[in-house]
Amino acid sequence: MTESDSRVWFQGRMIPQEEAVVPVSDRSFLYGDGLFESVRIHGGVPFLWPRHLERLRAGAGVLGIRIPFSDEELSRGVHDLIRHHHTGEAMLRVTLSRGSGPRGYSPRGADQPRVVMTLHALASALTGTRTWTLATSSLRVAPGDPLARFKTANKLVQVLSRREAEEAGADEALVLNTQGHVVEAASGSLFWIESGTVCTPPLDAGCLAGITRGVVLELAAGLGVPKAEPLRTVAELRMADGVFLAMSSLGIVPVSHLDAVPLSASPLTDRLRRAYEDFMNASRTP
Repeated sequence: MTESDSRVWFQGRMIPQEEAVVPVSDRSFLYGDGLFESVRIHGGVPFLWPRHLERLRAGAGVLGIRIPFSDEELSRGVHDLIRHHHTGEAMLRVTLSRGSGPRGYSPRGADQPRVVMTLHALASALTGTRTWTLATSSLRVAPGDPLARFKTANKLVQVLSRREAEEAGADEALVLNTQGHVVEAASGSLFWIESGTVCTPPLDAGCLAGITRGVVLELAAGLGVPKAEPLRTVAELRMADGVFLAMSSLGIVPVSHLDAVPLSASPLTDRLRRAYEDFMNASRTP
């Protein structure tokens, strides 16, 4: 994948990236009035694509945005992108905007939504099985926020949290809610191990309904590993037998340090990681 041959799927057409522009009146640009999905392309196949589409359509329903293309049209667009870029390993970004409309917060008159799909090379420096370090963000999310479950186009909490983490020398940020409970990482779902049980915060703590989060819970059940969704503080998280993140781009990533404090490592993390990789490889079609 190179910039010279980069094309995107824009409103149903494959066009050069430099021609894929939206007006300054687009509400996603003005207000973050839209949604997006990040999908791993593995072996030339969009991994867990139906689940991503389901979450996109659910979020669009909550926001009241009409998706102007069928699942079949979007799927054809994805495969056109993959064929054009001659790549089997990449990240797909699907962006849905309410479109342009009159000035102001009211969505009335914004009835021409836009869909853009772009393909991006995997960040080679972040692939593999190395561990990540976390730094606790000073920003907080609200428990029970109905929008938190979807990937809305407004991700300022995550952007600023990642900025803080990087300034602290960490790979990623740990985000808490206003009640002081751990919620997620800026770009992934949070998991930890307690006495052989795979734990993750409940969605109503303020979590994104992560696609990979759901898969990890399914894999744990398939392995006969107990699972739970308790509320925990940072201090309690530090006492866990192991901590890891789950994300569409990299799958399962072990966490070695939290706020520069070493964390325990659990063999169960490696067991789940291998199960996830096996599941992803089995999803590829010949």
